[in-house]
Amino acid sequence: MNSFGRMFRVSIFGESHGIQIGVVVDGCPAGIAFCEEDLTEDFARRRAGGRGTTPRVEPDLPRIVSGVFRGKTTGAPLTIVFENTNIQSDDYDNLWHHPRPGHADYTAQQKYNGYNDPRGGGHFSGRITLGIVAAGVLAKKFIAPATVCATLIEAGGSTDISGAVEKAIQSKDSIGGLIECCCSSLPVGLGEPFFDSVEAVIAHMIFAIPATRGIEFGSGFRAAAMKGSEHNDRIIDNRGTTATNFAAGINGGITNGNDIVFRVPIKPTSSIGIAQETYNFDHNDVETLLIEGRHDVCIALRIPVVIECGTAIALADLMLREMQRNTLSTQEK
Repeated sequence: MNSFGRMFRVSIFGESHGIQIGVVVDGCPAGIAFCEEDLTEDFARRRAGGRGTTPRVEPDLPRIVSGVFRGKTTGAPLTIVFENTNIQSDDYDNLWHHPRPGHADYTAQQKYNGYNDPRGGGHFSGRITLGIVAAGVLAKKFIAPATVCATLIEAGGSTDISGAVEKAIQSKDSIGGLIECCCSSLPVGLGEPFFDSVEAVIAHMIFAIPATRGIEFGSGFRAAAMKGSEHNDRIIDNRGTTATNFAAGINGGITNGNDIVFRVPIKPTSSIGIAQETYNFDHNDVETLLIEGRHDVCIALRIPVVIECGTAIALADLMLREMQRNTLSTQEK
């Protein structure tokens, strides 16, 4: 479905070229200060218009239509909507029978028996992540003083991000990127063993973000070549601080008080300016496809804030679960 979370439950809706997109947050505690202006900074980080991003620039003006009264959350479902205003749907007319490689054009058509909205990718578009960012801004307020910070550390396999982007622009191709995220000042005890481990809950959200191709916590894949004597994080004080952080702040699926650190690879944008050979279902043959429209050369430039906000949503849900567990334990005593 289109919802995430058990107690801090986020539902996203809309299509890239539809009238509106938006988000509903159910389970947000009452009394959190929240208004449209709180979204300005993170929306600016996600917005297109910079070098290597799509020329489609939307104003992204949020309208809170429920769940806030006199500047504070009410505890009722909180709904935020955004109008789509900069649309060029004709760019996608030829893709119904000639789907783009790497996109959801084909799978969406098959799954929904041709009733899906294909314009701009429809509901599969990265445009829909605006709702995740909006809900994440609210989540960051709730989880404070814990913080989440995500940064693009590589693009196209290089730490020279601007240089890599410029080369991709000149070649009419696209590149991916590597994002690192750090969560600090977390309490000990969030998460559960096995299925609802902190890694599992965060990864569930991260893989819901379009273009994500993996996730590694702490030492990640390097751990396979390490010895236990190297990898074990020695506890050095009574607060549980560790000398190293190969476990990324998580033991047994539960936060240990150290920073959660993980990295996310983002694939190259599938829509490129180079002609590609792919199947045309109308002509029953492989034919040349040149994709029109407005697209990011490096979508990874705009994704760090989505990773950041998605992680905050996951942590908010975990915190509410732990608060509920502690309340039940107190009542039982």
